[in-house]
Amino acid sequence: MPTAFALRQFEFWLINYRRTWKGSIYSGVLSPVLYLGALGLGLGQLVDKHGTTSLGGVSYLAFIAPGVLAAAAMQLGMEEASWPVLGSVKWLKTYQAAAATPMRPADLFHGHLLFTTLRLLMTSTVFLIVMALFGAIQSPWAIASLPVAILTGLAFSAPIEAWAVTRNKDGSFAVIFRFLIIPLFLFSGTFFPVSQLPAVIRPIAYLTPLWHGVALCRELSLGTAQPGSVAEHLGYLLAVIAIGIVAGNQTYRRRLYA
Repeated sequence: MPTAFALRQFEFWLINYRRTWKGSIYSGVLSPVLYLGALGLGLGQLVDKHGTTSLGGVSYLAFIAPGVLAAAAMQLGMEEASWPVLGSVKWLKTYQAAAATPMRPADLFHGHLLFTTLRLLMTSTVFLIVMALFGAIQSPWAIASLPVAILTGLAFSAPIEAWAVTRNKDGSFAVIFRFLIIPLFLFSGTFFPVSQLPAVIRPIAYLTPLWHGVALCRELSLGTAQPGSVAEHLGYLLAVIAIGIVAGNQTYRRRLYA
């Protein structure tokens, strides 16, 4: 459970967010509209004309929408875990200032994760509403994809934040976006079934948190989720988050108490 000090740190991020929330709301609304409009309706018409057997017999819009929901959560989790953390520990020194109070480094870490969770909740809720307006939801179980998207974002945010707090420069963040986030976005089942990948690459996709988030969000949105697969996907995401939190507790303490 978050401590009172972690909640204070969460409040700090909320106060900062008051200055930037308008820009994030615009992107949070425009991104799903543009993705689902261009890919789901535009490209989707071409895909549907050639048959949807490989997609499980559903429209391309219904196939990609829950996948893009999970992928968007991954991207937001990465964004929150990178430059804001480096800025706090390197440029603005707000973490060092807070660590000089009774706050523990772990409180700073957990407080920011709480704020990231709120951001993921807000953005994913908007995305889910847009999906409904586009007619991309086929089951009332789609509402359960909201916490799954949040867990997907945290599965990236927690371990990346644990690493970002140890950095002194931001050049490595661009490398992560270019060689990790973008390939995952393209090859983790978001836009086409992972079964269509070469057999050598397929196991790598199955090991990524994004594939588990995409698969579970899709199963819930289409109403095909089974208890066994739900437990498998959730267990994987929760395990990655737990590893990230344990690592973050250590790296925050080493950086701020060094």
